[in-house]
Amino acid sequence: MGIKKIVILGPESTGKSTLTQALAAAYNEPWVYEYARQYIENLHRPYEFEDLLQIAKGQIYAEDSALKNAKKYLFIDTDLHVIDVWSNHKFGKTDPWIVEQIQNRKYDLYLLTNVDIPWEDDPQREHPDPEMRDYFFDRYHKLLQKSNVPFEIIEGNYIDRFVSAMKALKSNGL
Repeated sequence: MGIKKIVILGPESTGKSTLTQALAAAYNEPWVYEYARQYIENLHRPYEFEDLLQIAKGQIYAEDSALKNAKKYLFIDTDLHVIDVWSNHKFGKTDPWIVEQIQNRKYDLYLLTNVDIPWEDDPQREHPDPEMRDYFFDRYHKLLQKSNVPFEIIEGNYIDRFVSAMKALKSNGL
């Protein structure tokens, strides 16, 4: 039985990082940060289409590096689906390498965080309006429905989200 990879996916400001870290702490396992945040923070200019390939490669590297330290689980704060959705939304296309990686990389469970918690401002966040939050949630939801990977929608306050995520792992045999 290999390492189980659990991805926390969802729109901006839906508690993905908080949930990822809480699950990793509860299981004493590593977690993978969202590489895009670090990359953009150090960019000192608006990101461009070409930056998304570098972000994707950094995300994969961070994931593969953390996998070496996992015993049973690896908790991942977003995956390349986010880059694909953002790239298509902002630039109307996605780099073929990213699409290929999405098709070839395997995960065991997705936890899709809903937009039912308040927006928290952050210089890197772009879409605070409720309509756009719903739009991105729907995009991720449709992607997951087509993915053939088990997923659970996680909602409620932070405690409810943590409890739901723990139940989702258990109910999916993880």
